[in-house]
Parts: sequence; structure tokens; C-alpha cells
Amino acid sequence: MPLAFREPESADHDRIVDMVVRSFAPITWYRKLDARLEPLNGRDWKQRFEDRVRAALARQYVIVGESDGRLATYASGDYDPKTRSAFLDLLAVADDAQRSGLGRETLREFERRMADQGALYLHLECLTDNDAGNALYESEGFFEIARHFHWYKKI
Repeated sequence: MPLAFREPESADHDRIVDMVVRSFAPITWYRKLDARLEPLNGRDWKQRFEDRVRAALARQYVIVGESDGRLATYASGDYDPKTRSAFLDLLAVADDAQRSGLGRETLREFERRMADQGALYLHLECLTDNDAGNALYESEGFFEIARHFHWYKKI
């Protein structure tokens, strides 16, 4: 069944945070950092990622996709009219809906909405070891422009 897209309401926020955090759990570098170092100031990766999603809900353009009345996907990002460039910050698919094409459908809807606002370009970041994400983006016409490292140490 195709997704029905809408902007979220504040009553959706807790469900959205839970779904996005669970979706990113296997791939987020926040979790990798905790495994290598420790929770930052006692805040584990999950708490920090929840904060990130809540900040996105408060400040970014957000859409959710529903299937059969149930939250299935999420996308958030920004649009800069000066450069006519949009940024896709987070794209998530519920655990039980992954690998079903819903991420692609949500990516295309986010892109369409950004184009409707005037965007000519869309960029995003993806970890090098996120094979599914990178395959999706490449198949949708994105090309790699740069790689960067996240460096940490305890001081």
C-alpha cells in the first residue's frame, strides 16, 4: 500500500522519536562512539539521538509517511533559498517496513516537496558502512562528493 504523507503534529512526536531511534540503532555513529569510549557525560547514544530527533522536529521541515494508519517513515531537513539547496538530515523507516521500498518513496516525496519550495539541489550525508542507504542514494542519482571523519578522544 502506498504511503500517505503529512507533516507531523506534536501528539506524534514521541512515536516518531521512538521509530527513528530504533531505525538508526544498527547504524548510528552515536552508538559506535559509546562502544568505543563511553556515554558522553552519562548520556548514552539513545538519549543523545532522541535529543537530535526532537531538535529536528522543532527546527526542520518534517514529513511522516503512514501506511494503514500507522507511522512507517520519517524525513527531515532544511532548505536554503539563497543557494536553492535542500539538505536531507534524517530518513527513517520503521523496523518492520524496512527493505520494502518505503524509504525510496519517502526520499522521493521529500525531494518533491523541496523542489516545490524552489530547491534545485538536494544533499545528504550517509555513513560509509551504511550499505543499504548508500545503495539507495546512488540508485536515486546522488553522487559522492566527499568523505569526512568523526574524531573523538577523552580529555
